[in-house]
Amino acid sequence: MKILEQIRRPSKLEQKVAIESYPTLFSVLSRINVEGAEIEIEETNERIKIPFRALELLGEILKAMSEGIPFSVVPLATEVTTQKAAEIIGCSRPYLVKLLEDGKIDFVKVGKHRRIRYEDVVAYKQKIKKDQKKNIIDIMSFDEELGLYDS
Repeated sequence: MKILEQIRRPSKLEQKVAIESYPTLFSVLSRINVEGAEIEIEETNERIKIPFRALELLGEILKAMSEGIPFSVVPLATEVTTQKAAEIIGCSRPYLVKLLEDGKIDFVKVGKHRRIRYEDVVAYKQKIKKDQKKNIIDIMSFDEELGLYDS
């Protein structure tokens, strides 16, 4: 799936352009009240009609780029392979297969191959990050109770 493989940090030039463009787009979006707004490409003088939600998404992309945050646009119904899911989560493919077989992440079988919905992979990743944060806080609290942590 090419979309996921193209995730990369914005270059310094892209970040600079996004920093300059985002405030203007944000301001314009607050004044638009039509569904099919038109934008004009200055270099070609072409006008393009764009749905308002697409312009909002462009605003979110510019905001992420201006902050130097990598981003990707992935259709919600996208299914990924076990290898790609393991890369997203940051684990080995065999470990991911164990998670699937243990029922921790839903999947479907297509022939012999497992496919996982992208949003299920992201939801699992968010859950483990939340659990990790809770565990760190619990460890810090326990250390404080034992007097091992100086405030």
